[in-house]
Amino acid sequence: MSPDVRADVIVVGLGAMGAAATWQLARRGVRVVGIEQFTPANERGSSHGETRITREFVGEGADYLPLVRRSHGIWAELEAQGYDLRARTGLLVMARQGRASLRHGATDFLAQTIAVARLSGAAPDLLTAADIRRRFPQFEVTDDTVACFEAQGGFVRPERCIAAQLEQATATGRTDLHLSERAMSVRRTGGEVEVTTDRSRYVAPRVVLAAGAWTPGLAGGRFAASLIIHRQALFWFATGPGAVWDEGAAPAFLWFHGDGADDVFYGFPHVSGGRPGVKVATEQYLTACDPDAPFPPVSPAEAAQMHHRHIAGRLRGVTSRFVDGVTCLYAYNAADPGRFMIGPHPQIEGVTVISACSGHGFKHSAAIGESVAQSIVGETPTCSLEAFAV
Repeated sequence: MSPDVRADVIVVGLGAMGAAATWQLARRGVRVVGIEQFTPANERGSSHGETRITREFVGEGADYLPLVRRSHGIWAELEAQGYDLRARTGLLVMARQGRASLRHGATDFLAQTIAVARLSGAAPDLLTAADIRRRFPQFEVTDDTVACFEAQGGFVRPERCIAAQLEQATATGRTDLHLSERAMSVRRTGGEVEVTTDRSRYVAPRVVLAAGAWTPGLAGGRFAASLIIHRQALFWFATGPGAVWDEGAAPAFLWFHGDGADDVFYGFPHVSGGRPGVKVATEQYLTACDPDAPFPPVSPAEAAQMHHRHIAGRLRGVTSRFVDGVTCLYAYNAADPGRFMIGPHPQIEGVTVISACSGHGFKHSAAIGESVAQSIVGETPTCSLEAFAV
C-alpha cells in the first residue's frame, strides 16, 4: 500500500452529491481528493439513466423547496458556460381525486405538491381529466383523474451534471480524482480522518462521505441501522406510429393511478440523442439487496410486468416492445421513510455524511453539495440542512 496522501478534504463517492461537494469545495480554494470505486455516473450507482425528474413543487414537503431552487440556480450557472443540463418539458403530477397518493413518506403527494406550489408563490395549474385529455393526449386517464402541471419542471441529465461539476473541480487545479479505487474504511486517528482504500491511505482534517449504497458499511452506527439498499429498474419502451412522445411535445410525469404504494409510476418523453423509446419506472421498497452482490439485469419478464401493471391503457402510443433497461440502487431511509440524512457523523469527528437520498436526491444535489462545502469552510450555508440532521 502506498504512503499516505494528504488533502484538505477527502470526498468519498463521486455521484450526484459527491461531485457537487467536490466542485463547491475546490472553487473555494480547498485541496480535494475525490475517491470513486467505479467511474462517475456508473450503472452500479444511483445517478445514471439519462434523466432525473426535477420540480420545484416538491411533494415531499416544503423543507426541500430551497434546495431544488438553489440547485436550479447552480445548474443555470453551468449552463451559461455551455453545458446542456436540463430540459424544461413541464412536469405533470396526476392522481385520482379523493384517493391516496403515497410516495417518499407523503400520504397525499398531489395535495402536498399543490401546497408547496402555493408556498413558493406560484399559482398551481390544476387540471381536470378533460383538461389532461385536451392538453396532453399522450395520457389515457379515468374521469376522476386530476393533476397539477408545473410548466418549468422537467428533467436534468444526470451524467452531464456530474461530469460538468467534476470538470469544473479539476479545472481549479486543486482536485485530484482517484477512480476505480474503493474506500474500505473511514476512521478518526491521530486528530485527523483516515480513509483507507484498496490502493492507499488518505488523511485529511475533514471527509465528506457520499458513498450512496455503500454508506451503511462505511459509516456504520445509525446509518447501518436506518438505511436499506434497494435495486430499482428503469425501462425504455418503443413507441408506435403517430405517437407524440418526442422531447418538446410531451411532459415528464408522475402518475398515481390507485390507492396502494405500488400504484404509481413516472416517465419521460423520448430524449433527443438518448436511447430510443420512452423511459418509465416505478420504485420498490420491499426487497433489499447487497450492493456488492451480483444482481440481475432488467429482464424481459420484468419489462412485460411493468408494461402490464402500469403502461397498458395509460400511455397512448407506447408499445410493449422492450428496448432497453438498466438498474440503479437506492439508499433508503427506512427509519424516517423517504427522508434525507445529512450532517456530521455522530461518532466520527470530522466526517460529514450525505445519505440517504431515498430515491429523490438528484434534483437537490447541487445545493446540498454547496451547503456542505460552505459549512466546512466556515461560510453560512445558502440552504440550511438542519431539517435533515442525523
